[in-house]
Amino acid sequence: QVHLVESGGGVVQAGGSLRLSCAASGFSLDYYAIGWFRQAPGKEPEGVSCISSSERSTYYVDSVKGRFTISRDNAKNTVYLQMNSLKPEDTAVYYCATHETSKCAETDYRSPRRYHYWGQGTQVTVSS
Repeated sequence: QVHLVESGGGVVQAGGSLRLSCAASGFSLDYYAIGWFRQAPGKEPEGVSCISSSERSTYYVDSVKGRFTISRDNAKNTVYLQMNSLKPEDTAVYYCATHETSKCAETDYRSPRRYHYWGQGTQVTVSS
């Protein structure tokens, strides 16, 4: 069975850091671009970042540029999202997902319809 499992969420004070992990089982992430999304209560899902299978392309939504870093370790079948200088507005459930292709594109990486497999999410809460 195909599974994506996010971990690493938690409660942190503003200015703090967290590293989220997205681990795959049942299939290899090697051939997929991977995206991170988040959804705050009462809001639509928001595309946060994406990394291509080759790691040559990464994209970030403007609100996290300079604070978040996406990376991957294909040997561990895992993708990471390092989140620094966290703000209360970063509070959300964070999800990882496999893009339908091996490459992210700036024009579509934020569209959930471009992704197939999704994890169950991990809660990130940033207190002020």
